[in-house]
Amino acid sequence: MDKFDCLKVFTRVAHLGSFTAAANEFNTTQSAVSKKIAWLEKQVGVSLFYRHARAISLTESGQQYLGLALNITHEMDCFESNLRQEQATISGVLKLSVPSAFSTQLLSQPLNQFLNLHPQVTVDVSVSDKFVDLLEGNIDIAIRAAYLKDSGLKAKWLLDNELVYFASPYYLKTTPAIIDIDDLRQHKCLTYSLSTPSNLWRFNTGKEVVKIKVNEQIRSDNPEMLVQMAKLGQGIAAMPRWMVEQELQSGTLILLLTQYQTQKLPMYMVYKDAEQQPQRIRAFIDFLADYFNS
Repeated sequence: MDKFDCLKVFTRVAHLGSFTAAANEFNTTQSAVSKKIAWLEKQVGVSLFYRHARAISLTESGQQYLGLALNITHEMDCFESNLRQEQATISGVLKLSVPSAFSTQLLSQPLNQFLNLHPQVTVDVSVSDKFVDLLEGNIDIAIRAAYLKDSGLKAKWLLDNELVYFASPYYLKTTPAIIDIDDLRQHKCLTYSLSTPSNLWRFNTGKEVVKIKVNEQIRSDNPEMLVQMAKLGQGIAAMPRWMVEQELQSGTLILLLTQYQTQKLPMYMVYKDAEQQPQRIRAFIDFLADYFNS
């Protein structure tokens, strides 16, 4: 039997002073109520009621147990009420795990709009380029650029990262010309350490994917730091185009090897597979997907 259900029956029997009255309230039979009380007494190991010919009354142990049962059922009712409200309203704490550059360059604007629409939501943003365990980290939604493996999680596509190669005008003036991918072997490269392996760059010729082993001048898990070092003339870097679009337009950085087809890496929202997601999580997933699709 369900112990919580038996506790609720027990508190009503105690309050009404009758198995029959409790059975009528729960729309069940007196026999069903009696069985639940008997099962609860067996679990506790004591008699909870004195049975008289025409009435029942609580034993001393029953009186003590009633106080505990009332507290438990009240707290559970309140908790379930809060959960139902959470399912129905867009409120509460939304916990996100987001890559560093994405958080500042692409997320801040839609997040601002979402919070203006739903002021009862608060957001806890963890900025990390590393993959996190959603269950272990108590994360609602993680945003990641990757080809996803079957992990038991759900995912929603946001956008495709177009990978581009670039360097500063100063670096290009002071080093050998870069005409073909083989020329990279003579150059200093700024590599992203979370790529595996970080020193292997891939280029699509249209017929095949060619892998080039590059010389790592600087290796880092912070993409914004690599972009900054490229602007300062320390070497060639490869990052999603949206990260350096302004620099490319202003001429601070120069695109390289544009004759090759760009590599695209999908970016997803990843979240736990649960039928009863809080409304704030469902609402944010739909909002962000619509924002980027439009």
